[in-house]
Amino acid sequence: MTTTAIVWLRRDLRIDDNPALNRALAESERVIPLYIHAPEEEAPWQPGAASCWWLHHSLRALEISLRRRGSGLVIRRGGSGTVLREVARESGAGLVCWNRLYDLWAGPRDEGIGKTLAGAGIHVKVHHGSLLREPWDNVKDDGSMYRVFTPFWRRYLLTGPEEVPEPGPAELPPLPRGLGSLSVEDLDLVSRIPWHRAFGDCWQPGEAGAMARLEDFLGRSAVFEYGRERDLPGQDGVSGLSAHLHFGELSARQVWHAVLQAAGGSGGAGEHGVPERVRPFLRQLTWRDFAHHILHHEPRTAEDPFDRRYRSFPWDENPELVLAWQKGRTGIPLVDAGMRQLWHTGWMHNRVRMLAASVLTKNGLVHWLNGARWFWDTLVDADLANNTMGWQWTAGCGVDAAPYFRVFNPARQGERFDPRGDYVRTWVPELAAMPSRHIHEPWRAPEAVLRQAGVVLDEDYPRPVLNLADGRAEALRRFRALG
Repeated sequence: MTTTAIVWLRRDLRIDDNPALNRALAESERVIPLYIHAPEEEAPWQPGAASCWWLHHSLRALEISLRRRGSGLVIRRGGSGTVLREVARESGAGLVCWNRLYDLWAGPRDEGIGKTLAGAGIHVKVHHGSLLREPWDNVKDDGSMYRVFTPFWRRYLLTGPEEVPEPGPAELPPLPRGLGSLSVEDLDLVSRIPWHRAFGDCWQPGEAGAMARLEDFLGRSAVFEYGRERDLPGQDGVSGLSAHLHFGELSARQVWHAVLQAAGGSGGAGEHGVPERVRPFLRQLTWRDFAHHILHHEPRTAEDPFDRRYRSFPWDENPELVLAWQKGRTGIPLVDAGMRQLWHTGWMHNRVRMLAASVLTKNGLVHWLNGARWFWDTLVDADLANNTMGWQWTAGCGVDAAPYFRVFNPARQGERFDPRGDYVRTWVPELAAMPSRHIHEPWRAPEAVLRQAGVVLDEDYPRPVLNLADGRAEALRRFRALG
């Protein structure tokens, strides 16, 4: 047993079910929870503005939680390897533990740091703590990656239960004296432009907030209606756990087991260990693993289309459309509602994410990276694997992608998933008085209807900035030309 261990915290900002923390406690007398701020190491996908807001509040919550248990959080800025060696030298630590990350930059960096620490006589223990399974574990019989989600999911169901979450310690040993630390505020994570002022009304970053949201999701039985309500943006039918999972404020296996417990399932080996009524939600949780599975096996896809034919696709430059799309002023109500929800809350309903992405890439013929980068900066749950797979899926160039001929019709999507227009009325208040039958296509409404609703097109609300039918036809022509 070593005297002192460092727990290098990254996107595992929790105490419960934290394998690196538990290992450090098992093998040392003192533990130093350490967060190193080194966004330049994540280039070109450094955390965006919304992610930085979340990180600020999550670190503050973790610091409070650690102090309540008798410890604290050491915060440093600089190169990760350099800082780890400095803290080990200052504290005499002989062990460094961390939970694995899967971003394309993280593996090579962490491997190099591990070798350097080992060369200095410091033991390194790396753990699995972010996903349900490692990206290289759920593969085909021949060891190759899955390119289609359904067989990936089926293999999950047939290969046994998830590991049981481990509770965290009620108490922690105090930090060694004399260790210098920055404050969370010193990291300057929160933008001085108060565009995020409403985020705090929507979210409670941190482990306690994550557990409260999970308990609420299970307590109101939304998990049992997930298969039916997850596509209805006007209803509270989703978990809202995506940002908490991304920052590791709770683990995926904590969610998995909590859902099984709520459903009365055994979670045992074999397909029948997962009750039918919670499969839609657990399938979605597994989709997150699938995204990391793809990015691990094909790291180039962060910016390169999985389907290499799309490297030569003739995308258009259309800055006017991109700006209107970003501002929620496309004249397409369901898209605008989603983009405004994103700007005000840092989050957008997944059904509307797909529609917004489809309109930009398949009607507007704008390169998917333009949308992916905007989402990256404005989503509190921005995750490179999920963001990449989602945009490539919608654009038609990704793994298991939507076929090129699937171009969402915004009006039909609205009629199907927001039939009364509740979601649109919430986020596009200019149209609040429009009758439901016209709210998704106000440009087609009779003048008398518009007058009664107090809507003057191009003054109160714009007409569509692109011709959806023409854009669809041109997209199909270009997609077919790829062969």
